[in-house]
Amino acid sequence: MKIAILESQFWKKKSLEEMSSVEWEALCDGCGRCCLHKLENEDTSEVFHTRVACRLLEIRQCRCSRYAQRKELEPDCVVVTPLLALNLDWIPKTCAYRLLAEGKELESWHPLVSGDPASVHRAGVSVRDYAIPEDQVEEDEMEDMILEWLE
Repeated sequence: MKIAILESQFWKKKSLEEMSSVEWEALCDGCGRCCLHKLENEDTSEVFHTRVACRLLEIRQCRCSRYAQRKELEPDCVVVTPLLALNLDWIPKTCAYRLLAEGKELESWHPLVSGDPASVHRAGVSVRDYAIPEDQVEEDEMEDMILEWLE
């Protein structure tokens, strides 16, 4: 197995477009928020997050259980790119992709800053304590699962 070594604070030295795929993937803080189902108001186009997690999300770890195959298994899964990071309104304000696309710093609890992958959970940013697996929710109950971020 080949292990990639990341340059210290690479996110401060490179634009999102200049990052390698390994660096890009390392930006994910593991909050799991992007893996929650969203509902869109057809009249206003406003997007609402729910507590309902994609079937592929391993809720305790807040990581995709089939990351490499996610687009095949879940065609609606959005692969975040530098352009999307700047233009998707539903990406959480705390997301590293969004923060860096907006020219902001990473949060102090981000694992790249703290050095601890569990810091995102201790900061209360991850979905670990409130996400519900999609197989436990009926489609007509989805509106009851809408939540608001505490950002």
